[in-house]
Amino acid sequence: MGSWIWWTILGMAVVTYIPRAIPLTFLEGRELPPSLQNILRNIPFAVLGALIFPAIFFIQDNIWFGVIGATAAFGIALLGANVMVVVLGSIAVLAVYSLFI
Repeated sequence: MGSWIWWTILGMAVVTYIPRAIPLTFLEGRELPPSLQNILRNIPFAVLGALIFPAIFFIQDNIWFGVIGATAAFGIALLGANVMVVVLGSIAVLAVYSLFI
């Protein structure tokens, strides 16, 4: 294994560590404004949506499989269910749908 691999691993570690260390260092003991807290609280859901949305249309050869699953998940989420119930509910809807195709 060449030395360039170790430099690459070290570089990736530094680049990964810096964005995590800076907020911890400079924001220690400070309270963020409520509006910023709300934005940061919603980032995981936005990222999850961005990752899942393209897969809806390429999940199987049948495009309706993804559309029905996304519609079911969206409907369950609108009812106020937590994330686990949304995921399990859309899986159940797709299991029933797969019995009829």
